[in-house]
Amino acid sequence: WWHAAAQSDPAVVPPVSDTLMATPRSVQAALRALSGSRFFAGIALRSMVFDLKQVHRYLTDPDLRARARSRVIEAIGQDTQVVVAHSLGSVVAYEALCAWPGHRVRALITLGSPLGIPNLMFHRLEPPPLVLGGAARGVWPGGDHLVWTNIADDGDVVALVKDLRPTFGDAVRSVRVHNGSHAHDAKAYLTDALCGQAIAEGLS
Repeated sequence: WWHAAAQSDPAVVPPVSDTLMATPRSVQAALRALSGSRFFAGIALRSMVFDLKQVHRYLTDPDLRARARSRVIEAIGQDTQVVVAHSLGSVVAYEALCAWPGHRVRALITLGSPLGIPNLMFHRLEPPPLVLGGAARGVWPGGDHLVWTNIADDGDVVALVKDLRPTFGDAVRSVRVHNGSHAHDAKAYLTDALCGQAIAEGLS
């Protein structure tokens, strides 16, 4: 996140050897740097830490992970055609669809998703990525009928990997939007015309 924020925002000091000290001071330095970025403007350090803890807990608590997926599956009926998921919710939705073979969802739309982040997220998904020809490839979350559109803002550091095609295949439609100063905001993503278009196509 720190590297990505520094690349997109000149106000953020990039991480260098003298700021990358031993944990937890390196984490504190990163959070201080991020708190001065446009992306995290107005977001308290406590909120950032809370979000990171949420991700960590989801990935390391099997019971919580199973319950979160179950709630998504319960919310998807046989007539559900479109699933829209934001941020960590995109990870839960992806894993839920993978866990339900034969579902009838026609469109998955992920917004500001961290799914493609190596090591932190991608390599810890359930089901785990398949290794094909030496490269890891994420499992497709549905049948041939499913259209997956991934929408990311260039300044969204949560969606650190903007293009999911290298990790999930060329069938993923990769879309870039500009949410202004609210790069990761769900409302900004949901009200973008490209998101609306992807939803409409899934319903038609």
